[in-house]
Amino acid sequence: MSLATSPIQRRLPEPAAALQLIKPITWFPPMWAYLCGAVSSGVSPSGQWGLVLLGVILAGPVVCGMSQAANDWCDRDVDAINEPHRPIPSGRIPGQWGLWIALAMTVLSLFVGYQLGPWGFAATLMGVAAAWAYSAEPIRAKRSGWWGPGLCGLAYETLPWITGAAVLSAGAPSTPIIVIAVLYGLGAHGIMTLNDFKAIEGDRQMGLRSLPVTLGPDRAARLACIIMAVPQTAVVALLLWWDKPLHALGVTIMLGVQLAAMRILLRDPEGKTPWYQGTGILFYISGMMIAAFALRGL
Repeated sequence: MSLATSPIQRRLPEPAAALQLIKPITWFPPMWAYLCGAVSSGVSPSGQWGLVLLGVILAGPVVCGMSQAANDWCDRDVDAINEPHRPIPSGRIPGQWGLWIALAMTVLSLFVGYQLGPWGFAATLMGVAAAWAYSAEPIRAKRSGWWGPGLCGLAYETLPWITGAAVLSAGAPSTPIIVIAVLYGLGAHGIMTLNDFKAIEGDRQMGLRSLPVTLGPDRAARLACIIMAVPQTAVVALLLWWDKPLHALGVTIMLGVQLAAMRILLRDPEGKTPWYQGTGILFYISGMMIAAFALRGL
């Protein structure tokens, strides 16, 4: 093969590919959850904006970015089937660079988390451990369509929510905060199941038992919708119990819009999942913030 036609073997990662590796589009959910936690704490952020900003950066670009790099490294064989254009299988992140980036960001996560005090550091340790447990052997929780999305949902929503509340209040969050944060984390299991729709063929070939693989797209989509809706129904019931009727109404409206969107999703789960991820989930996270403001007044 002539030099003119042989592929170029890179020695260093492309900067654009390195950014793609840590997937900025995935940073928003944990950042939003951290803000929900800060709001729900009831503590005025006056004089603590640095903690709020640092926590948001830690939850999004740092820890979530690290988790995406780790997942892409551990999933490089699956991505070669599903998404060969991804940074690692395409060669734009050559050699062991994907692993090195993930490890460097792990160290950075722990350093930044330490700046948030004992609660922030403990949460960072849990987040880092969850990220590697989800993707890496021998645990590789993502092999299971039940444990993988569950771990991911709790790490993306529950953990940063509780962390935001704990850091601002400098202590353990109240029981209502923990309960609501856990409910929204459980509901996120359905969101993560929908995210698996884009990788059905590769998951099947590589033996990953995601729910779209084991149940089929139609049943998996129905189950995902149920898992998203039930915890939000529980949130509404709890807000009514805690004498927050207006906030309960707000979450009910957000859930109602989602249910309407779910009807469209279920007509064509594989085709409509990207649409639902861009529309229905917006109302899920809007309900989160409404609930956070309700908790602020308890």
